[in-house]
Amino acid sequence: MDRDQKSAAIAELTEELKGSEAIFAVDYRGISVTQASDLRRKLAEADAVFKVVKNRLAKRAVAEAGADEMDALLIGPTALTLIKGDAVIAAKTIADFTRQNDVLEYKGGFMDGEALDSEGFQVIARLPGVDVLRGQLVGLAASPITSLVRGLGSMVTGLAIALGQIAEQGLVSGEAPAAEDAPAAAETSEAPEASAEDDDKQAESSEESEPAGEDSEDPDSETTPEEE
Repeated sequence: MDRDQKSAAIAELTEELKGSEAIFAVDYRGISVTQASDLRRKLAEADAVFKVVKNRLAKRAVAEAGADEMDALLIGPTALTLIKGDAVIAAKTIADFTRQNDVLEYKGGFMDGEALDSEGFQVIARLPGVDVLRGQLVGLAASPITSLVRGLGSMVTGLAIALGQIAEQGLVSGEAPAAEDAPAAAETSEAPEASAEDDDKQAESSEESEPAGEDSEDPDSETTPEEE
């Protein structure tokens, strides 16, 4: 690799370090070319790249990217996993690959600007991926909403039934009350008429019993001219 190629490799790695959300450093001893290609393909699903670089070039890229904390990891055979996507899926992929092929040893890394040791890496690898968490969150959010919609539907149905019953009883449209309420209304309306008749009878009785006045003439006491 000549000077220009080295400069290009350093510049490329610098940009990838700057754009990465997480970086995992592993000891790649024992991995074959075929296995490395398979791992790269799987990591691509998490928008991550697996790069094997010389430590001397990596140190220069780390310094230019302002990630000096990575320098301590660049000892011995080191491959960097540079992640722009889901760090959890990338960690799962590396952990599963290591378990299945008995290669790769996690050396250290950084996630969201914080150091990630071996224990933290294993914890991350056991978490569900972002897509799985989103699906679970949607399920949790949809459940109470579904119950709420069903409850509101029942309330609307009950209200419609109650309004229908009120309308049938004539309490909304102004129609006459139901037949079973008619007798009570009739009895109420007849009471004033009966009182009026009683008042008329009492008035007639008072007129008949009233004594004649001083100007009243007694037919029996009148005398005719002939009698005089």
